[in-house]
Amino acid sequence: MLRTALTAFFLVTGSALAAQTDPLVPIAEAERGSFVTLAGEVTRILDEDTFRLTDASGDIRVYIGPNRMPVRPGDRVSISGFVDDDLFGPREIYADTAQLADGSTVAFDRRYD
Repeated sequence: MLRTALTAFFLVTGSALAAQTDPLVPIAEAERGSFVTLAGEVTRILDEDTFRLTDASGDIRVYIGPNRMPVRPGDRVSISGFVDDDLFGPREIYADTAQLADGSTVAFDRRYD
């Protein structure tokens, strides 16, 4: 019964809360179709709403659109979100939140989901 209640809680509260409870995983282990929390360095801004996040295990594209870019190359951040399940496209995470180096958290509004 507790398990059912917890499952219902996470379904109701949405992906941002679920992602925040996930343990930190290496980028190389971020599985398609899963909610994850990743940490690394912003190595490149790809366009106005996408950047590349890199750790010792690899890199991944991070989509934050349509939102203002809160990071610059060289910034260390933690990202929580959903890893795109498209098997034919590049591996990409749709960010729900970013925790910046100064400790502040930015939530991303994805109006186009």
